[in-house]
Amino acid sequence: MKKYRTMFAFTEMKKLLPAALLLCALQLNAQQQKGCVLTDATLTRYVEVFNATDTQDVQNYIPDSKALAFMKANVPLLECPDSTIEKIYYYRWWTLRKHLKQTPDGFIFTEFITPVKHAGKHNSVSSGLGHHIYEARWLRDTQYLNDYVRFWLQKDKTFKAPRLHGFSGWVEDAVYQLYKVNMNKAFIRNLYPDMDTDYVGWEQERGLASGLFWQYDVKDAMEESISGGRKVQNRRPSINSYMYGNAMAMAAMANLLQKPDVAAAYNSKATALRKVIQDSLWDASASFYKTRLQNGQLSDAREAIGFTPWYFCLPPDKAELGNAWLQLTDTSGFMAPWGLTTAERRHPLFRTHGSGHSCEWDGAVWPFASSQTLKGFANLLNYYRKYPKQLNSAVFLGAVHQYALSHQKNGQPYIGEYQDERNGYWLKGDNARSSFYNHSTFCDIIISDLIGLKPRVDNTLEVAPLLPEKSWEWFCLDKVLYHGHDITILWDKTGSKYGKGKGLQIWVDGKKVAQSSKLKRITVKL
Repeated sequence: MKKYRTMFAFTEMKKLLPAALLLCALQLNAQQQKGCVLTDATLTRYVEVFNATDTQDVQNYIPDSKALAFMKANVPLLECPDSTIEKIYYYRWWTLRKHLKQTPDGFIFTEFITPVKHAGKHNSVSSGLGHHIYEARWLRDTQYLNDYVRFWLQKDKTFKAPRLHGFSGWVEDAVYQLYKVNMNKAFIRNLYPDMDTDYVGWEQERGLASGLFWQYDVKDAMEESISGGRKVQNRRPSINSYMYGNAMAMAAMANLLQKPDVAAAYNSKATALRKVIQDSLWDASASFYKTRLQNGQLSDAREAIGFTPWYFCLPPDKAELGNAWLQLTDTSGFMAPWGLTTAERRHPLFRTHGSGHSCEWDGAVWPFASSQTLKGFANLLNYYRKYPKQLNSAVFLGAVHQYALSHQKNGQPYIGEYQDERNGYWLKGDNARSSFYNHSTFCDIIISDLIGLKPRVDNTLEVAPLLPEKSWEWFCLDKVLYHGHDITILWDKTGSKYGKGKGLQIWVDGKKVAQSSKLKRITVKL
């Protein structure tokens, strides 16, 4: 409870202190965190490099001059032997900070660093909202994300032109995943009626008699896809998976709030949707989830959205379904030199839709899709048993490293909209709107999937690293605020790196609470 009171105190202070003093206060709070194995030296080094090359054409709430103080106070520290992953981990926190914007309607995170025509109030865009929540849930100061969630679920509908439903999304699922980190039940209670209204709104706007949902590919934020079209009402694996995840989250949150009848209703919705997705969107001959077209036929293309059901652990654990993931490592499927493509490379319409359009989801590499696919792959490895065993943690690590490596332009760290799968060229070129594009996750994949801190609703800390034991000799993830405790996860194979003994160790509030000689799943009561 002491830590919760501290967090509350700093939230209240924010209402009184100007930004500069607030940052000093947060720095002091950071210095008081318990059990820190790592110093801020690595973070400082990276921020200095990032700041030195930044023109800072757009400046929001935290300018570059205060980026270091903000990150010291807010982000978990990482040290690992893969310098590419380590560098991009800090780069993505540095870029997320650029999108934090203070508005009369509270703090928000923007998607585009520059204003875009299709944005809502304050340059807000909802297409990456689920990604934003998954990523920012690891920030120590909770007000930024809490304001942002309230902005979309409560304030947006009061505006003259609401934009939340401008794009499909998994906001209810993401809010529940946020709860698993901060355990703020009052926040869930306050938002639940709004989330219920949101879900029912999607049923009314996009629901079909079959139980499936339809969507234009542009409103899935995936325009110019092989299977879709800006005016074609297709039943896509993406929106249907999102709505399943949202229904499951609504049921779980209803149980938290002791609303058993509401929970039962949402569980029923999820069960029915899961069945109709399996019956209607699974192509047994292609071993893949596909889009069912407006004419009733299945698309002949495998697209990355066919991996999305695993993001929400929707598919049953059956070998014939697990075989879909063979396409992940197939160079005629989704594996390309620069990353995971958004459509299978063997398809005759692969990369044919780009001429004359501002976006193309017909095969180019999109970080939005890459982060969804990596999360789905992590879920497969963690929670399923029946899948091809050549798909393992080594493949996952390789895909994460490749994803990190793709974050570059002209030899410098960069995150943009989408890339040529062969050479990594950012297909928006030097368009300013593409710089620092906030449309995906990276840090959450490192924390929750690669290192494997698996958030839970019970009083348990679970760590399940997806690292082959012979891959990294050491790593440390430090200063993670979880369930009101400071968490440190470190692996030191020989004991010589950190001097705290050999193996995998879990520290809570400065005390070692669990240890294993092997890189394996560990659970411990908090």
